[in-house]
Amino acid sequence: MFNNEIINETEVRKRRIESILSGVRNLPSVPVIMMEVSKLIEEPGASASKLGKVISKDQGLVTKILSVANSPLYGIPRRVSTIDFAIVILGFNHIKNIVIALSMMEAFKDVNGPEFDHKKYWAHSFMVATAAKKIADDLGYRTSGEVFTAGLLHDLGIPIIYKHFNKEYNEIVRLTEETGKSFFSLEEEVIGINHMDIAKFLIDKWNLPVHLGESIQYHHYPSKTPNEPLVASLIHLADFITQKIGIGDFDCDKGMQFDDNIIDILKLGNQEYLEQFIMSYKELFENQIESLNF
Repeated sequence: MFNNEIINETEVRKRRIESILSGVRNLPSVPVIMMEVSKLIEEPGASASKLGKVISKDQGLVTKILSVANSPLYGIPRRVSTIDFAIVILGFNHIKNIVIALSMMEAFKDVNGPEFDHKKYWAHSFMVATAAKKIADDLGYRTSGEVFTAGLLHDLGIPIIYKHFNKEYNEIVRLTEETGKSFFSLEEEVIGINHMDIAKFLIDKWNLPVHLGESIQYHHYPSKTPNEPLVASLIHLADFITQKIGIGDFDCDKGMQFDDNIIDILKLGNQEYLEQFIMSYKELFENQIESLNF
């Protein structure tokens, strides 16, 4: 009976999300470069040179991939100056993950305004992505490529709210200042859905992996992830660190609640060790934020 109730509640929520978003016109379509890269990587004769030529059609994407490869949190000891070298160093699958994430972010590059600082949003998303990958590597989890993608896209729903629910967005901002409640909790009250639901909707719409959407949908409460909570937990921790140390943080995350269950999920021991673990990344975060030049 309990499982049936969960299934029914999930289905009702899904229908409500679809109903609210069905009235939104001009949600971004799948980026062409993303489809081209995904298709090429599946071909038996794919090479770094061929892939480099496809990616080089978008010089903005090339610049960002090189910025990723040379990120202090990425930990590559040699300077990566060409897209072909980046492909060789990072590998086809990881490049694919990066292209997917960056392409989706590019779809919202025109979203900017008085109440939404796109540059700060981008810096935060990039920080969470690279930090979550670094943490995954440091803890020995072999999910760093997927973690980077999920980290970069974890707040994808926020620019959609700003662009397509602008009146509600401004109301949420006002209420956060007046009540002290978190942006996340007020999304539900004002709109009826939150930015994680919206991101999941778009990821499903673009036929991206279900587990990617799930990790993003539950990044504020990863221990409730229906299946594997690892990626959502890594994103949650990286997101929390930006707030905790005030580097690469984002206004919409103010007041975010930490899910203590990830201490066990990520095998971090106890609260005291977690505090030490977080502070050990402070210098890397400082170097990372200084390196951002886009």
